[in-house]
Amino acid sequence: MHPPLFSRRQALQTCSSGIGWLAFSALAQQAAAAGGDALSRQAPHFPARAKRVIFLTMRGGPSHVDLFDYKPELIKRSGQTASLGRDSVGAKLLGSIQPFSQYGQSGQWIGDSYPHLAKHADDLCIINSMNTDLPNHAQAFCQMHTGSFQFVRPSIGAWTLYGLGSENENLPGFITLNPPADNGGAQNYGSAFLPAICQGTKIGGSQLPDLYAALFKTDAAPGPPMKNIANAQTGPALQRAQLDLIRGLNQHKLEREIYHPEIEGAIQSFELAFRMQSQVPEVLDMKSEPAHVLKLYGIGQGKDQFARQCLLARRLAEAGVRFIEIASPTNWDHHNLLKDNLTKSCAATDRPIAALLTDLKARGMLKDTLVVWAGEFGRTPYAQGTDGRDHNHKGYSIWMAGGGVKGGLTYGATDEIGHKAVQDPMHIHDWHATILHLLGLDHTQLTYRYGGRDFRLTNVSGNVAKGILA
Repeated sequence: MHPPLFSRRQALQTCSSGIGWLAFSALAQQAAAAGGDALSRQAPHFPARAKRVIFLTMRGGPSHVDLFDYKPELIKRSGQTASLGRDSVGAKLLGSIQPFSQYGQSGQWIGDSYPHLAKHADDLCIINSMNTDLPNHAQAFCQMHTGSFQFVRPSIGAWTLYGLGSENENLPGFITLNPPADNGGAQNYGSAFLPAICQGTKIGGSQLPDLYAALFKTDAAPGPPMKNIANAQTGPALQRAQLDLIRGLNQHKLEREIYHPEIEGAIQSFELAFRMQSQVPEVLDMKSEPAHVLKLYGIGQGKDQFARQCLLARRLAEAGVRFIEIASPTNWDHHNLLKDNLTKSCAATDRPIAALLTDLKARGMLKDTLVVWAGEFGRTPYAQGTDGRDHNHKGYSIWMAGGGVKGGLTYGATDEIGHKAVQDPMHIHDWHATILHLLGLDHTQLTYRYGGRDFRLTNVSGNVAKGILA
């Protein structure tokens, strides 16, 4: 048995109360010694509406005025010269490139390129007043994930895991599926100064599917690949002996150097990796899914990597993974050929996302699973060239579903042409504060002392958008 673990909050309270660095270091050593228990389930600050998050990232900046922000005035004035500041000098307004229709009993306006998702209009909380600080991809993408566009900070997934712990000791509490290597790369799912065990576990990306063929005796990879999960050379007993030896050496070094977060992370990660061997192959193997579920997602019907990721997200959520991130298979950075490219991006994501919502709802999981769809910013209401849109960070759309948000709600608004948030504007810090609130965490109290100050995801701002709470 491992020694009991002092909670991360107890360590924070000890440090904040002035007991000092040595006391904090002692707690850190005990946390490291406890191995996998470092991610044991933590009590929320108050009753949570959501237990977990599935974050669908639409990299590149989807065009809100063509998807979720219906602007009759923009359509009416299409072709007129814009007057929206120096960036739009001489530019002409461009109306929505596709029709909008109202869906569900709520009458939500959704672009016709998302026909499957539109059937879930009454489950969606569409936020049309998002805004962020910069219209540059790398900075905005990092700010969407970490709250900061200029400093290395923990990701929202890492903060979630740090605050709540994991529900399954045999799986990582935070998993990211096929994350993009650009726009900040690993920083978007990293833990920065939080304990290293809180960082996201990457599945997919540059890894090869050969392991799946070996594990499941099939040529068709059932999901994003994960390397080195099985050990064909060494049995469990010998692996345990090896880990105990490595653990002892690492612990001795940690005691000698008092505080070394990389060693703490290594101790905890080795223990987690050992336990993962027993459950990861089962969770990643989709052969147990019935035919009607595979058909629902569109798996086996052409290019289906994103569909597999969405189904895998449901399986990971069922298994107790706290935060799951899925990257869009296409880039939404549509500076030209907007109609064709937007149609392709929607087609690649529409059916799998709608299937995920249907599946979660059928299993009674949507009520406590917060599903988030978001890009790093939106697009301009004026044209770039003749058939594209430029970046727009002043007003754009995202949506959330389940997990304690009001379905069938359109929250906030941009101006009459979709350029700037003017009603109930929601900054990235407000959005992060709201997500944490839905998870039962007070964003002002979820802090970590580093470099002489208490840091939090929302820096020194952020307000919970109570108007979207169910």
